[in-house]
Amino acid sequence: MTNKQTLTLPVLGMTCANCAATVERNARKVDGVSEAAVNFGTEKLTVSFDPRRATPQQVIERVERAGYRVPLAELELPITGMTCANCAATVERTLNKKVPGVVQATVNYATERASVTVIPGVAGRAELAAALERAGYGVLAGDDSAGPTALDAEQAAREAEINRQKRQLWVGAFFTALIMWLTHKRILLLLTAQGINAIDQWVYDPWLNVILWVLATPVLLVTGRDYFSGAWKSLRNRTANMDTLVALGAGVAYSYSAVVTVTFSGAPTFFETSAAIITLIKIGKLLEARAKGRAGAAIRKLAGMQVQTAHVLRNGVEVDVPIEQVKVGDTLLVKAGEKIPVDGVVTGGFSAVDESLLTGESLPVEKNVGDELFGATLNTHGRLNMEASRVGRDTALARIVRLVEQAQGSKAPIQATADRIAAVFVPAVLLLALLTFGLWLAAGAGFTAALIRLVAVLVIACPCALGLATPTAIVVGMGRGANLGILFKNSAALEQAHRLDTLVLDKTGTLTRGEFAVTAMNNEQLAMSNEQLTMNKGNHAPEMLEFLRLAASAERGSEHPLGQALVRAAQAASLPLSEPARFEALAGRGVSAVVDGRSVLVGSLRLLQERQVALNGLLERGVRMQEQTQSVLWLAVDGQTRAVFGLSDTLREGSAEAVAKMQAQGLQVVMLTGDNAATAAAIARAVNIAQVQADVLPGEKSAVVQRLQSEGHRVGVAGDGINDAPALAQADVGIAVGSGADVALEAADVTLVGSDLRGVPKAIALSRATMRVIRQNLFWAFAYNVLLIPIAAGALALVPGAPVYLQQLHPILAALAMAFSSVMVVSNSLRLRKVRL
Repeated sequence: MTNKQTLTLPVLGMTCANCAATVERNARKVDGVSEAAVNFGTEKLTVSFDPRRATPQQVIERVERAGYRVPLAELELPITGMTCANCAATVERTLNKKVPGVVQATVNYATERASVTVIPGVAGRAELAAALERAGYGVLAGDDSAGPTALDAEQAAREAEINRQKRQLWVGAFFTALIMWLTHKRILLLLTAQGINAIDQWVYDPWLNVILWVLATPVLLVTGRDYFSGAWKSLRNRTANMDTLVALGAGVAYSYSAVVTVTFSGAPTFFETSAAIITLIKIGKLLEARAKGRAGAAIRKLAGMQVQTAHVLRNGVEVDVPIEQVKVGDTLLVKAGEKIPVDGVVTGGFSAVDESLLTGESLPVEKNVGDELFGATLNTHGRLNMEASRVGRDTALARIVRLVEQAQGSKAPIQATADRIAAVFVPAVLLLALLTFGLWLAAGAGFTAALIRLVAVLVIACPCALGLATPTAIVVGMGRGANLGILFKNSAALEQAHRLDTLVLDKTGTLTRGEFAVTAMNNEQLAMSNEQLTMNKGNHAPEMLEFLRLAASAERGSEHPLGQALVRAAQAASLPLSEPARFEALAGRGVSAVVDGRSVLVGSLRLLQERQVALNGLLERGVRMQEQTQSVLWLAVDGQTRAVFGLSDTLREGSAEAVAKMQAQGLQVVMLTGDNAATAAAIARAVNIAQVQADVLPGEKSAVVQRLQSEGHRVGVAGDGINDAPALAQADVGIAVGSGADVALEAADVTLVGSDLRGVPKAIALSRATMRVIRQNLFWAFAYNVLLIPIAAGALALVPGAPVYLQQLHPILAALAMAFSSVMVVSNSLRLRKVRL
């Protein structure tokens, strides 16, 4: 069995898709790392590794050796329970070896404190404290020196990086403005004072070149520092990236101008060009960073919803404690208007809870004793007592955030083409720039004209737009989905969903509520009154109640909704149930058991026919009950059919609307159910589904999906994620509906956290909108480079009548275009936040 762990690391310093590829390549070089994928949009690296052969620290060291930075968080923990140096060593070993995400931990026995370096978002104070408690030690509560949370540390590192770049930009903007003013002021003065013919004698005056050189130098050394260091890093890694192009473009213009100034050759200088290139691209990068920050805002908002403190009842006294100190089994108090602190179960009180944060459903859900609660949801009114069942990284909210972040870190198949092009893009541009320079020089255009075109080609090429086209759209799309309670397992699922042409819907629990009630017995209507089960006609009530008791006793070991309905009916009638012996669940047929020494079968007509049980004249009654759209369960006792129960289910609110929306999206909708044909047809008519497959066993559902796929259909399956697991796994896209906050993503590609079927067409619409934006982004990225690189190379100089500024594109205009090309891609992706679904 493979012992594989997945780790997501924030990485700073990446400027283009080539940087992302470099990080991936270096991470894979660590022995034990099987997979490494970078999402350039979120600037995160996801690695899968064998913890027996690799550690997070080794991955971090490898990434940092490649020239990039992984922000880390420092935590200080006051430890209790240490009695000797061996204890300190045990604590240190526990933290270093037993807690994923710990980079380094050192323990000072004298001060009884542990200094721990952790990876943001992977390990925090709660995980460290839990590991130490399992080892027999404790962490003191209420310590203010615990430091920021991992999420805070990552955010602080990113903000510090942006602020540093802002300071660099101000330096560049100040000196570039002076350079541009001097350059253009000189030309204006000469034009007005001495006439246009005198320009050639004044424009290249040596003392002005020296001043421009002095002013341009801080721009390259301060504002352009990242580009030159990035180019050096890429050279060390034997690759080339956006930094290479910018550094070469600005460096060539600056170096040539410096040589001209020193040699007093009288040739034109391009100090203003080198400074403007650096400053304009820095502006574009800052705008891009801000837009990328907005792209991931949805998930950060979810992660930030965690409650900071909780009211814990200890020895009957209410105590406010930090959320990290809440343990499983603690009794908590939640007042009206407060958020639920952690996941748990109501032990006292009544209220309505707004769960829209997780499910996207706006109506509050009533909560009584025994009902489940989820952390960060809002208690709208009333006072609740609850017992904590999941805390820290195990809460529904934490798991959803983690799952979405992992999904955002995966790569969509459509990105493969962009990655392949990005891998050769920069070397190709370098070659093209040299070719451009050589051709124009050979054509007699002169050294200056050839140099301008070389610089323009280097600067205008934009690998960033290619690198951002797919991941930014994926990040925004998945974030929008998470806010609506739609969770995609990975980017491939998000992409695949837009291709679906057929959607197979499970009936019970998906189209319907899956909450059955016993409404008839032997075709005689049942009614509940004062907890007494009565029949509207017939003289065999006592006998019928005994049959109900036997059937319910047999079904006590079953989890099937129909069987549970029998149990509820018997309990409501105060019937004493017995423990079944030799219980056996028969998939798709029913159950068999021995109750009070009697052999009992409860299930479908097929089950009785297979066991050759005499029907005793009840077949006609069962058929009539099916015609009345009731689900039917047959009871056989000691080889004789004794009763047939009618059970009714109701449609979920919004099911008909959801089906209508799917059909409006051009999807062929098929209903699949193990129920009888009459009941299935009645439900299908209610929601306007024409194609129905009834009497299908769980194992046969996947075969139906397979048949549809063999006919050339791309099939999605929406089911409850439990009984429908084989069909969900077989489908091109499996959609688990109504799995609640347990987020059962094992079999499904998409999970709807709520039970509203209208989330299915929303998921399809979101997938289509995301893919539409990705195609637009890729078109823009390709079109930009395909059209503007030839223009920068001087292709329009061969076209009579073309504008002069396009015949020889100035590098400053090239830098301006490059600076805003990636901003355009990210801004287009951000439109997904507002798209109508």
